[in-house]
Amino acid sequence: MKKIIKERKDISFYIKLYPLPMHKDAYAKAKAIVCEKSLSLLDDAFEKKPLPAAKCETAEIDDNIGLAQKLGISGTPAIIMPDGRLIPGYLDAEALINAIEKK
Repeated sequence: MKKIIKERKDISFYIKLYPLPMHKDAYAKAKAIVCEKSLSLLDDAFEKKPLPAAKCETAEIDDNIGLAQKLGISGTPAIIMPDGRLIPGYLDAEALINAIEKK
């Protein structure tokens, strides 16, 4: 996503954190990231760095889990395109741009 955003100012992403139960501490990390509204904490989580405890109470992560279940999403990453298409799994930048441009 970072590569795409750097090269294409007309493309943006809305990230909804969906912690999978199989990933230890993912729920707590997601909550900390949401509370701080921090992309740098998201980067830290992917780099397996320790994160601070959440500093707020929020239902956002539970709401994201419920939404994913409602939409039939069971894994990450999952990309929902503006036209409603669901693209499960990882795509490199070129493939993702191609998918975005395909309407």
